[in-house]
Amino acid sequence: MLKTILSISGKPGLFKLVSHGKNMLIVESLTDKKRVPAYAKDKVISLGDIAIYTTETEVPLHEVLTIVKNKENGAKVIVPSDTKELRTYFAEVLPDFDRERVYPSDIKKLLTWYNILIGAEITDFTPEEEPATEEAEAKEETNAEAKAE
Repeated sequence: MLKTILSISGKPGLFKLVSHGKNMLIVESLTDKKRVPAYAKDKVISLGDIAIYTTETEVPLHEVLTIVKNKENGAKVIVPSDTKELRTYFAEVLPDFDRERVYPSDIKKLLTWYNILIGAEITDFTPEEEPATEEAEAKEETNAEAKAE
């Protein structure tokens, strides 16, 4: 689900990918449902491509959002305004987050995104398995037949 949810720099909030146009994407705001174009010059990133730095590796955003959802029992988060409170809260969510590379602004943005997603009734953050295409299935069958001969 997070693959179709986008963040666009310069535009507040999150957007759902609706359609592709020529040299642009058509997106819909999750907060007010208005449709707007996102052009090639706009920096657009899918939430499915974001990860949070930890001391060992990177944790995909969907895992962090799921942890926040479980911690808050599916309710919205009250985003702390104080830097120390933000870091303390996030340490409860992801104890081994990299304190040098994850900035308070990142934590605030992540919690704001979480609230937007919950407000839009998007509560399942796990990535969907992409169904195999017919071409891929046909190719696998051809390869299997060739190996059998």
